[in-house]
Amino acid sequence: MICKISNFMEDLNSLDTDHLEKWFTDESTIWIPPAKEISGKSRILALFRAIFRRYEKIEWRVSEIFHLGNNKYFYQTTSSGNMNGRGNYSNEICTVVQFSECGKILYLSDYFKDTKVFN
Repeated sequence: MICKISNFMEDLNSLDTDHLEKWFTDESTIWIPPAKEISGKSRILALFRAIFRRYEKIEWRVSEIFHLGNNKYFYQTTSSGNMNGRGNYSNEICTVVQFSECGKILYLSDYFKDTKVFN
C-alpha cells in the first residue's frame, strides 16, 4: 500500500481530477483545511478542482511514510508553488490516509504547519 501513496501523489501532482477520480468512491471522506470535511466522490473532485484553481503552479513531495496498521498510513509532504495573485507558497503537511481493501481512499485528512496562507 505504500506504493499506493506514491501513485496517488503522482496523480495529485498531475493536477488533473480525471486522474484522481479512480481513488475515491461515494463512501470516501476527506478533510483538507480550510474546507470542511466532505464525503462523496463528486464533492471531493469538486474540492480538488477548486484547490487547483487557486494556484498557478503547485507540487507535493512526500518525504516519509509510516504504516499505522489496518491499511492506514501517516505521511509527511512538502508542498510548494505559486498562489494566484499571492506569490510563492510553501508548506509542510502531515496526512493520514486509509485505503479500502481494493485500494480506494476511505479517509484522508491533512494537517498543515502554516495555516496563515489560507486566511
